[in-house]
Amino acid sequence: MKLEDLGYNTSLDTFRKEQINKSFDVGRVILEHKDRYVVKTESTEFEAELIGNLRFTAQSRYDLPAVGDWVAISQYDENKALIHAIYPRHSIIERQAVGKSAQIQIIATNIDYGLIVQSVNRDFNINRLERYLTICNTSKVEPIIILSKIDLIDEPTLDRYINEIKERIKTISVIAISNQSRVGLDELKAIIKKGKTYCLLGSSGVGKSTLLNLLSGKELMNTGSISERIDRGKHITSHRELIILENGGIIIDNPGMREIGITNTSAGLEITFDEIIELSQSCKFKNCTHITEQGCAILDAVENKHIDLDSYNNFQKMERERTFYESTVEEKKKKDKDFGKMIKNVKKLRKRNKY
Repeated sequence: MKLEDLGYNTSLDTFRKEQINKSFDVGRVILEHKDRYVVKTESTEFEAELIGNLRFTAQSRYDLPAVGDWVAISQYDENKALIHAIYPRHSIIERQAVGKSAQIQIIATNIDYGLIVQSVNRDFNINRLERYLTICNTSKVEPIIILSKIDLIDEPTLDRYINEIKERIKTISVIAISNQSRVGLDELKAIIKKGKTYCLLGSSGVGKSTLLNLLSGKELMNTGSISERIDRGKHITSHRELIILENGGIIIDNPGMREIGITNTSAGLEITFDEIIELSQSCKFKNCTHITEQGCAILDAVENKHIDLDSYNNFQKMERERTFYESTVEEKKKKDKDFGKMIKNVKKLRKRNKY
């Protein structure tokens, strides 16, 4: 195997030559579990941990490795290595950490395409699709929508779902598949390119692990039986893992997400809701909230049904979440700054009293 098979490219190689100690090897993080990692190189896989300096100087989650990262490593024992540095990332898929305001959770890094998997039986929800799209657009990752379990509904219902998506979400590829009959599987395989990295995104039980097994042709992931009570697959995947397919594509499996918290996603919202953003330029007031103002171009478009009402409501909800997230981050920064000042003052006082 070559590094290029893992997604290595010329920009990473340039960074390696200019910034990384020549004695270090390069590898890609394929598995993360708490503070332990599995790093794959051209020849083998290493169980890896961070050097102390990298661990203790990390100021945020961004300074620590994640699945998909390229890292500089040194071997210290058989199949064991130390991580010395993280290479620059060209994309980061993230969300707000569940139950933790102002904190982010990195889903995966260095992703080229986001495969948004949604089952058509009980999981179908265009509002949720728009959330995943916003996360992808914020990360500059190209989204692809995959409708799974189409064998559980009739063809007219499937056609209606696809039309509903295309009415609200334009220019995004939609592929309908069945993990049972394998309908649509060849179409999906055809778009997976060698050396490109794809991240599976979606709720628990939508068939991501089964799909990965079908794409790889191997039983790489355990899959759950269908729960009769809720008519959906059981949650199986508990960690993120990078897997290389036989055709050269690279896929990161990802635990199902019940919550898709919005972070600082202004750029992503502008792409996902481009029609709404464009109309906002025609509003009567520059600081228009697009909620109650007379002469608001967006409200007029909603009333005239040029803009979908559900899409407008979803935009407003995510915009409120984004604003709240940003204000919470600023509040946390202020508290940290005030705490830092207090520590300095205590040290000065102790030093003064000492003499």
